[in-house]
Amino acid sequence: MSTSTERYSDRFEQYADRHPRVVDGLLVLALMACVIIGSAFTRPGTDPPFQRTTAILPMGVACLALLKHRTHPRAVTLVAVAGTVIVTALGYEITPLLLAPVMAALYWLTTLAGSRTARRYVALTLAALTVTSAVFDPSDALALVLRVIGFCFWLSLSFAAGNMTLLRRAYLASVQARAEYAERTRDEEARLRVTEERLRIARDLHDVVAHHLALANAQAGTAAHLALTDPQQTKKILTDLTGTTSSALRDLKATLGLLRHDDDPASSALEPAPGLARLPELVAACDSAGLTVTVTTTGEPRPLSSGVDLTAFRIVQEALTNVTKHAAASSAQVRLAYLGSRVHITISNDGPDTGTTELEPSRGFGIIGMRERALTIGGELRAEPRPGGGFEVTTTLPLQPPGTVTADDTDTPAGSEHA
Repeated sequence: MSTSTERYSDRFEQYADRHPRVVDGLLVLALMACVIIGSAFTRPGTDPPFQRTTAILPMGVACLALLKHRTHPRAVTLVAVAGTVIVTALGYEITPLLLAPVMAALYWLTTLAGSRTARRYVALTLAALTVTSAVFDPSDALALVLRVIGFCFWLSLSFAAGNMTLLRRAYLASVQARAEYAERTRDEEARLRVTEERLRIARDLHDVVAHHLALANAQAGTAAHLALTDPQQTKKILTDLTGTTSSALRDLKATLGLLRHDDDPASSALEPAPGLARLPELVAACDSAGLTVTVTTTGEPRPLSSGVDLTAFRIVQEALTNVTKHAAASSAQVRLAYLGSRVHITISNDGPDTGTTELEPSRGFGIIGMRERALTIGGELRAEPRPGGGFEVTTTLPLQPPGTVTADDTDTPAGSEHA
């Protein structure tokens, strides 16, 4: 029942918004009918001249004034109160029929001017009717009290109805505002997720393509250089080159396969993400390209989460790729230090520094990608030339993502090694 009532109320408000003059005219006619009926009741002992006409004239003016309630709600309320006071002074019984114009005016005043203004006009109307009744109706005190109670009830009813309308409008406005905000934030969140996913895929593709192509280029160059002088070594390098390209194709397939991943069981058989367990394979690939890599580990190795493991491997891979591409060095060092709830990784080379331009964002995205990866899981990264020549990349990563980091995170990294 309540739902159907609200539905009819919504339809009426929509119609009133589209045809306000028609609705106002109908309401004024209804109030005029109430006035005509109410003018038939007079107080005992009073006999106003031209009984109906005397009441209809001031109350008719009050009803017609209601046509301007949208633009002048305060003035309309004063006119309605004045008409009611006049008929009270003339000896008419103030029934809800004669109070109807005042009640309508107070209702519209509440909805248009607010509760605070309407409260003052309700008090003014109640005082005016009480004084007029006390002066022009010399009845006993009990009858006056009952009449005042009736005034309070009917005037408070219109005031309460106006407040309910205000609350309902505020509720509908808040619902609409929340819906618009949810729609706007949903679109923004979707765009943000798309951007983050695009950056993640771009980093993965950069790591895979740049690393394998750099190694393949170095292996091919070394094989061309040794083709005449050392055929056996050339054959070994070309065999390693085949493995490098196969690994590149495998990694590209795994990365691009994520874009096609769905709930189909056939599409879920993707290769596990690489981690530090593949460091020997990475070292072997670099060795075939002419770069000798030594790996040292201090502290007790502890398991890493899959995301941290992948990030650590990609940072080491990209740093060694940069050494292969940009540094005139024949060796590089990778140091892993497990301290508390963090792992410290240092990748450095001792050769002359010819690759400092890699630090410039306009020249490449390797260091930018490494730093983004580290920050994503709550770590940090520093890449800079070494004072004695060469280049060094240092990163500190949590063993677990930030949401699951234990109290060991408070350990200070004072004992970490930096070349």
